Amino acid sequence: MKSVRPKKNLGQHFLNAPEIAQKIANTIDGQEVPFVLEIGPGTGVLTQCLIQKKQTLHLIEIDAESVAYLKVHFPDLDKNIIHGDFLKLDLNTYFKGAPLAIMGNFPYNISTQIVFKVLEYRNQIPFFSGMFQKEVAQRICEKPGTKTYGILSVLTQIFYEVEYCFTVPPHVFIPPPKVDSGVLTMKRKEDYTPDCDVALLFKIVKTSFQQRRKTLRNGLKSFGLPKNLTEDAIFELRPEKLSGTQFIYLAQKIKDVHLSD
Repeated sequence: MKSVRPKKNLGQHFLNAPEIAQKIANTIDGQEVPFVLEIGPGTGVLTQCLIQKKQTLHLIEIDAESVAYLKVHFPDLDKNIIHGDFLKLDLNTYFKGAPLAIMGNFPYNISTQIVFKVLEYRNQIPFFSGMFQKEVAQRICEKPGTKTYGILSVLTQIFYEVEYCFTVPPHVFIPPPKVDSGVLTMKRKEDYTPDCDVALLFKIVKTSFQQRRKTLRNGLKSFGLPKNLTEDAIFELRPEKLSGTQFIYLAQKIKDVHLSD
């Protein structure tokens, strides 16, 4: 079978460096999960390494040409290849509630959406590893107090221990992207359920950073908070100064106010 043609509309940049694929695959070592789901395997360079690991490997690929290629080159995985969109997959139903790891060389155009879906299924996903556009990977791993610290940084770090692993240059991809890539891992914290209303927490974080130049007192005006609450010194800060723990504190305080109304 002829090789697969990378498709620009799908954001495909096929990794062409087995040694880098092996380094990504090795990040799963020591993780006690029964399944790995690889997103966007393309021509299977990372797949070839993941199939050697102890976990049962499943693949999800939206490109029909890639699916056909994978079925030919990985016949043992035939029944584990999903032709579909990861963002629409019900992980709980497909894996029957079992824990799994998510891995892949992620398409740049949906990479942040992938992370938000992982957060949605955090109860089922103790481990996540893969390749992003470098600046996105760095943003996820960023610490408070910087211009790139934002919604993804806060929310991922509330639930996961994040680590930026290494940078990957453009020339190892077909076609080469115009920017560097970065590999990161996310390992779910043992105590990953914050003591607050999580839906409210998400809303507070997102609303705060939508007006990141404003102090929280001004950025959270839509919550209709009483003056005595916003006199707390934390409301004088801009959102990029707050850690995940401080956002949890805010969610607790705001929930208490709403309950007392």
